[in-house]
Amino acid sequence: MTTEKEPRPKLRRSRSNRVIAGICGGLAEFYDINVFWFRLAFVLAMVPGGIPGIGAYLIFWFIVPDAN
Repeated sequence: MTTEKEPRPKLRRSRSNRVIAGICGGLAEFYDINVFWFRLAFVLAMVPGGIPGIGAYLIFWFIVPDAN
């Protein structure tokens, strides 16, 4: 008994759902979650001084390739 799973999309920065670089949109598409939750997580990570949220966003910006 074989079941074919739908191939998981690759993690890419979103071209259609972006505000700055498409990181949150790309994560939302990859995990199939509403983009609001990723944006909220990054905003909450910026509350205690900004460095964790901004740093994580910048790291994702340089590591995650843009969608073609």
